[in-house]
Amino acid sequence: MDPGLVLDNLLSAPVLFFALGIFACLVRSELEVPQPVARFLSLYLLLSIGLKGGVALRVAGLSAEIVAGLGAGVALAFAVPVWTFFVLRRRLGAVDAAGVAATYGSISAVTFIVATSFLERIGEAYGGHMVAAMALMESPAIVMGILLARRFAEPSEEGGENGSVDWPGLLHDAALNPAVLVLLGAMAIGLMIGPEEFESVAPFVSKPFKGVLCVFLLDMGLLAARRLGDLPASGAGTIGFSLIAPPVHASLAIGIGMAARLSPGDTLLLAVLAGSASYIAVPAALRLSLPEANPSIYVPMSLAVTFPFNVIIGIPAYWWMIEALGG
Repeated sequence: MDPGLVLDNLLSAPVLFFALGIFACLVRSELEVPQPVARFLSLYLLLSIGLKGGVALRVAGLSAEIVAGLGAGVALAFAVPVWTFFVLRRRLGAVDAAGVAATYGSISAVTFIVATSFLERIGEAYGGHMVAAMALMESPAIVMGILLARRFAEPSEEGGENGSVDWPGLLHDAALNPAVLVLLGAMAIGLMIGPEEFESVAPFVSKPFKGVLCVFLLDMGLLAARRLGDLPASGAGTIGFSLIAPPVHASLAIGIGMAARLSPGDTLLLAVLAGSASYIAVPAALRLSLPEANPSIYVPMSLAVTFPFNVIIGIPAYWWMIEALGG
């Protein structure tokens, strides 16, 4: 791996603000980002990336590469939860293994956004359709996790009446949770307005993006550091999985991306989507439909270990792998 690439990523403003958030929490500073502000920052980032993706997709049009990228993303979203579940089932039990499987089969929109910032910094193009891939990859893992839990859980593990699931409610929340709705809605608007109309909103949507990302990652650093205390209870095995799973999933995605002849930038984003883990949409869905799964296991794994790993080391490492393989 090119040490310079890792160092450049470590010294980028968003990553340094993420580190500042971790440091502030560890030294018990009273620094905090008010939650209404944090929610607005999240909304802004998702709106911006969705709108820009829709405009880029309109300019590029529909091609075999776009279809291949979307298909690869959806296939990974169904496959990753299955092998994750069976790897962890014996250690954690079926219900908690299903919670982790849903978490790691789904995606982190924030990690995706950091990856797009990385690509823009190094001058590498990527397709707007990867925004659609991100939205499509979030929901299947949630459904797969519930299915695996209900199929393999012992009677003593299941919650609710006969382990029943409110499938209409689950599918609604999985497919139309706020992150997916904003992403797909903004992308649809981008498709409709095109590049000329986009220029009228670009000063708001594009120019403040990196500054907003810095403040948002400051808040994420605070949140991740607060979850560090939950890690010892989850055991060394789950911590190890949190570090091993991202590069394994990303490597699989890189192989698929190259086989599908995706561009290097699109291959990196596919790798980041496959290697990331959800800490927003999945916990919210599992709290509703699989409440017996222990959030003190899957939330710290994704937020306190996998997210920092990907932001600090994973993204430049995946890019180095793509370059080394001739992507």
